[in-house]
Amino acid sequence: MAIIQDWKIRSTHARCEVSGEPFLDGDAFYTCIFDDPDSDGFLRRDYSVAAWNKVREKLDPAPFSFWRSTYKAPVEAVEDERTTDTSVEGMLRRFIEEDDPRTENARFILALMLERKKTLMPTDVKETETRTLLFYEHADNGDVFIVADPGLRLDEIEVIQREVVDLLAEEDKRAAGVLPPAGEASEVTEATEEGAGQRGEGEAEDSSDAPSPDQSEDKPEGEAGQCGLAGGEALA
Repeated sequence: MAIIQDWKIRSTHARCEVSGEPFLDGDAFYTCIFDDPDSDGFLRRDYSVAAWNKVREKLDPAPFSFWRSTYKAPVEAVEDERTTDTSVEGMLRRFIEEDDPRTENARFILALMLERKKTLMPTDVKETETRTLLFYEHADNGDVFIVADPGLRLDEIEVIQREVVDLLAEEDKRAAGVLPPAGEASEVTEATEEGAGQRGEGEAEDSSDAPSPDQSEDKPEGEAGQCGLAGGEALA
């Protein structure tokens, strides 16, 4: 099996792969995850129970992972009480979409947080040549999340948890308008640094042009004598 690089969330098409019939609210069906031969990721296909019973033994290649699910029709409104959960979920979705290797540990912690909240339901664990993969299904919309288990030690988990809590607190401040959005914040920082640099260069140029204290302006000898003479006359 190739090294998995594509972690993007797999959403259901809400219909049977074989018959094309749409799923209705409460219908049981099977979610199957296949290796994608055209990429370094996975494919998702959903089958009604009747179709699954017919094709299960004939699928070639066989699914990498599969499980039985219950279809829930999407709801239009999201309750306000889920704001905190959505913040954790939103961060996990963004990290998976960005696919930055530096957030792999944070993704694992965020997935555990959502599992405790019953937002993500663990469906399968698979071992590959390089890592352990955790498969989750979203309790409300059926989205499949694939998260790598980084094999963290207990002390490492505690450190990452604190970092994630700090990130979530920062997200809440941004949502409340206390902090600017991440993109704007970086732009402000860059603009401030650039302005400071330009001011520093301007000050350096001004100081280089100014005469030093021990330097005197060159004046015609006549003017100097006249000044001295005038002084002598005044004293007289």
